[in-house]
Amino acid sequence: MPIPLLVVDDSTISRKMVIKSIPPAWDVDISQASNGFEALEACRQGKAHVMFLDLTMPEMDGIEVLKKLKEEHLNSLVIVISADIQPKSQELVESLGALAFIKKPINSKELENVLQTQGLI
Repeated sequence: MPIPLLVVDDSTISRKMVIKSIPPAWDVDISQASNGFEALEACRQGKAHVMFLDLTMPEMDGIEVLKKLKEEHLNSLVIVISADIQPKSQELVESLGALAFIKKPINSKELENVLQTQGLI
């Protein structure tokens, strides 16, 4: 049975790049969201067992999404994929429950390594 995967980024190009980087053998059902509000709604609908989350987005950023996931007790395994590589940002997302932080532009081998480390593939 495929794993519900949500790719969240305000950039369509970035979402496509992330999707192309997903290991072909990983059985996932991919949904997409372009902002934090859409991400939370998809999560509430069960479309985000795993979430790839950008930090810098209009309307509701990735940090707010992580906070709301905790507040609403929504269980999603979050991997942040962001160009914001400041150590403080990385520490903050990990403190909010993110499993890992991958810098943009995404590297398919790095993504595969993170998925293996987390036991997702």
